[in-house]
Amino acid sequence: MKAFRQSRRANGQPCFAVLTGSLSPTKTDNANDLQTRNNTMSNDSPTATEYRSFKAFYPFYLSQHQNIVCRRLHFMGSLLILAILTTTIMTGKLGWLFAVPVAGYGFAWLGHFVFEKNRPATFTYPIYSLMGDWVMFWDILIGKISLKH
Repeated sequence: MKAFRQSRRANGQPCFAVLTGSLSPTKTDNANDLQTRNNTMSNDSPTATEYRSFKAFYPFYLSQHQNIVCRRLHFMGSLLILAILTTTIMTGKLGWLFAVPVAGYGFAWLGHFVFEKNRPATFTYPIYSLMGDWVMFWDILIGKISLKH
């Protein structure tokens, strides 16, 4: 079962975390405990950590991309997205935009499910994960992250 939990950041803005697993109360739980139970994170854990900033999230994101083939597939997917966007601009044919999520998620999810053998962070942290894709792409371009063994 999945549920979304809404809470507030320090600046008052709402933030959401996806919780998975059982949300049924135990004998020792009360309503407040259910909202804050187990804020530790492994990508397959029954609960999700709320990252307060992208800076805090990015090390977790990188930990989910240790397999070199997975990183290469992410890079190729991002590069293909840029090519699709360029083609869309050059031709004026907006139909190309339908290929953007297929290229981006297709390559990335193939990397996660087949090579990294983990659950994509996109399912739990969609915005931070999208940001992480492009920061990792840039870090690969500037040589901060290697695509070599």
